[in-house]
Amino acid sequence: MKENEIKYLIKQAMPNSYVKIKHLHDDNYSCYVESSAFEGKSLVQQHQIVYNALGKSLDKDIHAFSIQTAIPK
Repeated sequence: MKENEIKYLIKQAMPNSYVKIKHLHDDNYSCYVESSAFEGKSLVQQHQIVYNALGKSLDKDIHAFSIQTAIPK
């Protein structure tokens, strides 16, 4: 899976978000997502939103995935 594909999936779930994906090596990625969809949500809930956006890709195309989330200021 490529960085732009991961970004596309997240942006589909959260259209007004800022998403930055970094390919670390092999199938390992890190991402930063800033979205107003995270307002009022716990950190765990924010990460679940991102995981849900990726769906089955996490099981088959991504080995390791770290997430950093933020709410726009």
